[in-house]
Amino acid sequence: MPFDGAKPLKYSGLMAGAGLTAATVQYRYVKISADNTCVLCSATTDKACGVLQAPVQATGDPVDVVSGGESFLQAGGSVTAGDTLSTTASGQAQTAVTGQYAAGLAVNVAGATTAGTLITVMVDCMAPAVI
Repeated sequence: MPFDGAKPLKYSGLMAGAGLTAATVQYRYVKISADNTCVLCSATTDKACGVLQAPVQATGDPVDVVSGGESFLQAGGSVTAGDTLSTTASGQAQTAVTGQYAAGLAVNVAGATTAGTLITVMVDCMAPAVI
């Protein structure tokens, strides 16, 4: 679903690491791995580089990642509009707590959210800061 308004900032030049081919990874937080590929965030203390916009066909394919601006994002549980977000251990969004990197702001959350619910966020992974 396209968004109106300013186009999001995309992280260009990233190649897919392992685990980005399943349809379920769309709109989850990703990070840069030790081998300079893009992989799903796998710990609540990960520093996300953005939100994956679509799964890839194979490891090594270019990835489409929004690092700043508006995007959908999968909630990992209960999220409320206005919450500062960080990643869960599976790359979904959660309300950030002390010791985690802030990676966005929930801006449009319709009703109760559960794991996998799509919410609209302002992604902010350009210079992540620890809360």
